[in-house]
Amino acid sequence: MMLITLAEKGGDTQELIFEKPEVTVGRLAGNDIVLNKGNVSKYHTKFVLKDGRYIVVDLKSTNGTFVNGKKIGGPLVVKPTDKIYIGDYIINVDAPPEEVPEEEAQADEYAEEGDGYADEQQDEQYDEEAPEDHDGGDEAHELAPADRKKHMPASLAAAIRKNAKHLDPKLEAYANLQKDIHDRLIEYLDLRRLDMDKLGDEELWRRTEKAIRDIIETMEADEEIPEELDRDVLLTDVLNEALGLGPLEAFLADDDISEVMVNHQSQIYIERKGKLHLSDKIFSSAQAVLGVIERIVAPIGRRIDESSPLVDARLKDGSRVNAIIPPLALKGPCITIRKFKRDRLTVEDLIKYKSVTPQIAEFMEMCVQSHKNILISGGTGSGKTTLLNIMSSFIPDTERIITVEDAAELQLAQDHWVQLESRPPNLEGKGAITIRDLVKNCLRMRPDRIVVGECRSGEALDMLQAMNTGHDGSMTTLHANTPRDALARLETLVMMAGMELPAKAIREQIASAVHMLIQQTRFGDGTRKITYITEIAGMEVDIITLQDIFYFKQDGFTEEGKVRGRMVATGFVPRFYDDMQRRGLPVNMAIFREE
Repeated sequence: MMLITLAEKGGDTQELIFEKPEVTVGRLAGNDIVLNKGNVSKYHTKFVLKDGRYIVVDLKSTNGTFVNGKKIGGPLVVKPTDKIYIGDYIINVDAPPEEVPEEEAQADEYAEEGDGYADEQQDEQYDEEAPEDHDGGDEAHELAPADRKKHMPASLAAAIRKNAKHLDPKLEAYANLQKDIHDRLIEYLDLRRLDMDKLGDEELWRRTEKAIRDIIETMEADEEIPEELDRDVLLTDVLNEALGLGPLEAFLADDDISEVMVNHQSQIYIERKGKLHLSDKIFSSAQAVLGVIERIVAPIGRRIDESSPLVDARLKDGSRVNAIIPPLALKGPCITIRKFKRDRLTVEDLIKYKSVTPQIAEFMEMCVQSHKNILISGGTGSGKTTLLNIMSSFIPDTERIITVEDAAELQLAQDHWVQLESRPPNLEGKGAITIRDLVKNCLRMRPDRIVVGECRSGEALDMLQAMNTGHDGSMTTLHANTPRDALARLETLVMMAGMELPAKAIREQIASAVHMLIQQTRFGDGTRKITYITEIAGMEVDIITLQDIFYFKQDGFTEEGKVRGRMVATGFVPRFYDDMQRRGLPVNMAIFREE
């Protein structure tokens, strides 16, 4: 008896039990395990059970069979812990407890005497069954759904049933139809072997669209497509999933949608006008979600696989993408996209959306033009990056701006702007360029302003040192819920730099480097507002003193459930305004009087 565990990259895991001494794996239906992928040969690999030993034999496949990352040249005895790679699949061969193989030393001894047997079996396989491997003609079928269910581990089957029980049967049927067409498309027009560089995007899309039309027409003739389905919509959905971003294409084109969250293949949430909604779109399979992730990360030189199962990236329009796949994501590949509006937001838009008042906007502009170092804090999704982008627009065109980000999002209008982006490690775990490396390098680039998209680690120390060494007017963001929390988090981030500075020294650095704190908040009704503008006033003993200049006073809710409130001036005037007034510079002191 042979127990084979089959895991597809980014997909589900299956357990297959065979009561026979030989199991073949390949792309054609005659195999015991059928893997319908372009990088799997028609007859790819064979597993042989003899005298309690499990032997893997490569059947002269095009892409080879790998054990623990090494390509095998002949029959090889494998243990249950060995990973066997066939195309996009990882396979383990095991046995029930009573059939566990003997010690490794005995297995090695058997490997020598087993070579003749395995070679003989390999020759017989080719003489009787295996024609020369080529790309055309033969029909391929995946493991039937009933077989999948039969051999699937109980825990995984339960998880799939839990995910599927809330799925509309019509959506599930439509997804299955999409997958069927997509599988036929791979046979009709093998996308993995097309030379995309020579074809070009337009020709590739044109040829793929024609292939899908032909497949749909054939299926219509066989009455395999329900009459009520819109054929054009079906064609577009399959085309987007084959070459584009699948169901995400429609969401990315909708300007009212600000965030897209793929929890798993059959559950996609969207944020529209600050509110979350479960969409009626799904992916046809977990592999389709993985395909979309790879199409996002590949153009910017990033990767996602079992050894690196999470990644930050961006789309061409600047939208931020986070993706995470199994084994970390238990329900399947997961994508989160933070969209940015096609048109660059301005301070006038913030006033129109009632995120700020004209007086607050005037004050923020004065802070930037007076070269104050500004820290923007807020929770996840509160609009920190959007506010940073808008505040950066106040920087004069004559100044040199250098921005540093993990995934480039900022969209500045100034010409004298250098945009830097960090780089993850390569396949060998080398070559990473961190935010901290880039901030240090900024100091050698003669910046007038340094803008860091977000401080998450030890780069906070380098940012403070830049602010303290003649680069006034710099800005950054971090995650915190109040101005006081922002200082505590900033202190923690500085400690992560590994310099072992005393807490008092860190606080003194913060007090002298950062001038203004701006707190951004996302309320339960979906609105985003500035809730505090606070000045760092200095140090009292070991404590940084803060002075609120403006704060948001909530008065309740409107009949529509929207937050009702207003920005209130505390009456305190920031020190730099007093200095400007003493020097006779024009300033509007009326904005600090409470109305």
